[in-house]
Amino acid sequence: MIYSDKVMDHFQNPRNVGVLKDADGLGQVGNPVCGDMMTFYIKVKDERLEDIKFQTFGCGAAIAVSSMVSELAMGKTLDEAMKITNDTVAESLDGLPKNKLHCSNLGADALHAAIDDYRKKGAAARGETVEGTVAKSECTCPYCEGRMGAEEFCDHCQIEFEDCPHCGNLAKKGAEKCPSCGAELSEP
Repeated sequence: MIYSDKVMDHFQNPRNVGVLKDADGLGQVGNPVCGDMMTFYIKVKDERLEDIKFQTFGCGAAIAVSSMVSELAMGKTLDEAMKITNDTVAESLDGLPKNKLHCSNLGADALHAAIDDYRKKGAAARGETVEGTVAKSECTCPYCEGRMGAEEFCDHCQIEFEDCPHCGNLAKKGAEKCPSCGAELSEP
């Protein structure tokens, strides 16, 4: 798997890592299939993102995505930040491997969830309700790019998966090599 220089830079030197204890909004998303978990904290002033921090548990691509999302959103209005998409994130990182594109969904979703949380808190203070906009992220199959089910199973090609002991990404159960890192999986 080849990552761009930007992905490697954001993975090795992530920006805006941490927690905002007095955050105005908090967004947390995860994917039970791949194990990635992202939490975004935002501070808002005059409907603009004044500060952003994140914590990510996941692969290098997930960390790079979180870092890039935080940079893309910093200083933007809430409406501008809500327009950040998985495509925007992937393009800003000069691309992601196909089996890692779901990470860009998680990053954008975590940011949107934090903004939704902020808006819901403000609406609640005014006695109003606000509909959420965050779509549930889906992990894609590393073989066919189909939607993964809740378990380690591809709904499209009906393949059962297990975690690669070398890189932690999904590999076909019983496969000889991992599709992500190329490591030998089957025992002699």
